[in-house]
Amino acid sequence: MLAAKLNSDKLNSAKLNTDGRRSQRIRCRIRATLQFMGQTLDIRILDISRTGMALQLEGWIEAKRGATVVIRCPELGHIEGSVRWYRAGKMGLEFEQTSNTVAQITAYFRHFHRDPPKLAVV
Repeated sequence: MLAAKLNSDKLNSAKLNTDGRRSQRIRCRIRATLQFMGQTLDIRILDISRTGMALQLEGWIEAKRGATVVIRCPELGHIEGSVRWYRAGKMGLEFEQTSNTVAQITAYFRHFHRDPPKLAVV
């Protein structure tokens, strides 16, 4: 619980990137499924950050902005998110900031996307 609060505080105090986002997005090509109201759809995760992800949908689903969807894949497990936008076969999600989601995303970045080492300025 404390780790989730600390991570949330970091996100809230972070400066916005040039594209208006709080977190840096990492490009990826992870196969997953999206579930919404009994429908399941194959997807690819195109990019991911600590606060959300962009998806390429392999089909159509009736989720609207604000709807809660579930993403499942071996790399991330079970992640819930809210639809922020959906157009032209792509969807943007914002993660629900539960302690479980924060832990899963943190573990993903720790094991699959390590930050590059910081170089000392001479």
